[in-house]
This record gives sequence, C-alpha cells and structure tokens, in this order.
Amino acid sequence: MDARCRAFSRTHACTPARHAIRLGLARPRLSTGRGGGHAGRGGSVGSMAAAAPFLEVGEYMPPAWASGIKMVPKRRYNLAQLPTPVHRWHLPGLPPDVEVWVKRDDMTGMQLSGNKVRKLEFLLAEAKERGCDCVVTIGGIQSNHCRATAVAARYLGLPCHLILRMSRAEVNSDPGLVGNLLLDRMVGATIHKVTKEEYMETGSPGLLDQMEAALRVAGSKPFVVPVGGSNALGTWGYLQASEEIAAQGRQLVASTGGSTSADAPCFFTDVAMACGSGGTAAGLALGLKLAGCHARVHAYGVCDTPSYFYSFCDGLLDGLYEGGDHPRAEDLMRVVQARGMGYALSTNDEIATAQEVAAATGVVLDPVYSGKAVNALLTEIRADPAAWSGRRVLFVHTGGLLGMYDKCDQLLPMLQANGAAVQRMKLFA
Repeated sequence: MDARCRAFSRTHACTPARHAIRLGLARPRLSTGRGGGHAGRGGSVGSMAAAAPFLEVGEYMPPAWASGIKMVPKRRYNLAQLPTPVHRWHLPGLPPDVEVWVKRDDMTGMQLSGNKVRKLEFLLAEAKERGCDCVVTIGGIQSNHCRATAVAARYLGLPCHLILRMSRAEVNSDPGLVGNLLLDRMVGATIHKVTKEEYMETGSPGLLDQMEAALRVAGSKPFVVPVGGSNALGTWGYLQASEEIAAQGRQLVASTGGSTSADAPCFFTDVAMACGSGGTAAGLALGLKLAGCHARVHAYGVCDTPSYFYSFCDGLLDGLYEGGDHPRAEDLMRVVQARGMGYALSTNDEIATAQEVAAATGVVLDPVYSGKAVNALLTEIRADPAAWSGRRVLFVHTGGLLGMYDKCDQLLPMLQANGAAVQRMKLFA
C-alpha cells in the first residue's frame, strides 16, 4: 500500500462596484451529480447543494468545462473557507485609469491560510484513500506550504514529517519558534533539518525519497507531497478556484448592469499572482481559459527563471492530460522574473512596498511571495502606464503573513522612520 501512496503522490509531478464581496454562492465543492451547481461559462460549478462538513471528505465532481482533462480527482476534503472574498484594492501610486482588485486567498483559514490549502484538499483526500498513515513534504525554513501541510495533516489525524532547508549556521541548533515554525512545532510536526547545500546537491525529490524510505523501513506508509503541493493532482486546487473567480466576475458584471452571457467579456482583464512552485499559476492559467474568462495571466516568479516555470508547468499540464494534446504554458500565461535577491531574500524596496501597501490599504503581504509579486506588478505599471491603461487587474493574494515575522529586523527601521507614531501616552493630571 505504501508504494501506491508514493506512486500517486509523485505521478504527474514534473517536478463601479466598490464594496468587498463575499459572493452568495454555495461553496464550490464536492458533488454527487452535475445538478445543484451554479451555472458558469461552459457548464456548472463543481459543487453540491449541501457542502461536505468541515474536515470531512466527499466525492468530487469537476466543472463541466474541465471535461477534456483526463486526470480527475475522485474525492476532496473540506479544509478551506470558501469562497474567499474579492474587493477593490487602492494600491499606492497606482495610475488613475488602472483598477486593481484582490482575491483574498490569504483568508482560506487561520492556521490553514493561503493558497496551499486548496491543493491539500485534493492531495490529502488521496492520502486517506490510499491508506497512508503519515505525510512527508519539504520546503524552506519558513515554508507556508509545510506549515499548511502540518496543520491539515494533524486535523486529519496524520503525523507529518517536514524536511526544512536552512543555512549551515542554523542546521545544528534549535530552529526556534519564529513565524511558520511556531505552528509547525505546535501541531507536532517532526522537523528534519538539511542545509541549503545538501538541498541543492540532493534535490527535493532525492531528499523526499530518502525520508520515505526511512519511514517505510520503520513500518509506516507515507504519502509524499512535493514542494508546494505542485503536481497534477494539487493543480486541481486552482483549476477549481478558476470557477470561483469566474463566478465572482460574473456577479460583479451583473452588479454594474452588464451582460453575463457566455460570450460577454470578463470583468477582469488581467489576473496576477506570485509563482513559487508553479501549481497555482498553472491551475489558474488553464482553468480561466477553459472557464471562458480570457484574462491575461501574469505569474511573478519568486525563484528560478521564466523558462523553468514554462517547462515545469508544461509538465503539470502533461500530467493533467495524461500525455495528450493540451495548451502550452507559454500560450496560457506570462511569467515575469520577480525574485529580486533570490528566494526568501527581500530587498529593501520589496519590504518598503509591503509596508506602504499595508499602511494604505490594511492588506498585509508576505515577504516571500505576494510581497515580491506586488512590488514587481507596481513597478511594471508605473514604468509603462500606457500598457496598463484601462486594465482591471485581479491579484490573487496567496497568504504567508507568518513569514513577515522573519523580516522584523529589516522591517523595524522602516516602520520607525515612516510608520505611525509609537509614543508614551500623556495622562491627565
């Protein structure tokens, strides 16, 4: 049984509406049939009249527009709080003829916040279906994905093993409780530390292989989740999210008196997000196209190169279509280099953007993903405002607030210089 767990977890993984809206839609969820869903471009939403209770699993029926995809999950856990809200986002320094809206996937939950939860709904349903008794995954020391996996696994009664990458100076000492590490350890995840050099030399697949083998020798049946939950199965998290975005766009069109017919233009002209492991970008780019929302998709890469992401996302699409014909990643989205100094390394400009956005709008970005992506998006818009004139951009906030705790030393001087006053209160005599 443990071999089957491993096989499935690896398969396909090449490696003027101005108010906030939380749409009055049934949660796009599990289904026992095609009836009962909300009509959408190309078909019905994958949903059922009554959503599965929180932390329970049920059968999954995909949207009808996804009928050409060959690899389709059968079951899905209810882990995320959906649908997440969409609202207008008045970013500082934005040209007056450019609108930005934000999709709040940082609000998919509390401990389980962020984009990874959508992927884990499908991945962990398969782990349970296969009879696996623990979960293994890998990431950086402040990995949002690892934290979400640890919490979700514990919710479902599965022990979790996290392989965390850190510097040589940190690897032989206690990693502490900063940011995501606090939740990792509070929920009882076993942490296995490796250096960045060991990670580069062995690679994440090799390290996962070693951990899986050790756990099997010890009698466990581990389910291996790749970096970021980004394999073909995990990509379904944002294929399904595409239907949620399309439905919210239709409601916004209706609120302004526009047509919601299948051939009407989408409310959003562009959709943007951070891209770290590729699954979110691939799922949204393909899903939005199939759902009939032909927005330009911009994936701001926070690591690696655009050519790497095109190739990796093509691998995910190969897995979804089981080797058959499918759209190419480069035809579905535009990948923009936004890594700055490197993965999880923040420039002062990136941190300053996060501080300015929070002070102006109340929305807090993370330093590793959305912070870099918003900084790059604003840089592009300000550099060539004519290219973005008249555009209505939806930015998908993928969460990661806890990672900002790791940047306190860099953030504090900026807040002291530019933030609101912190002062002693003067009391009446």
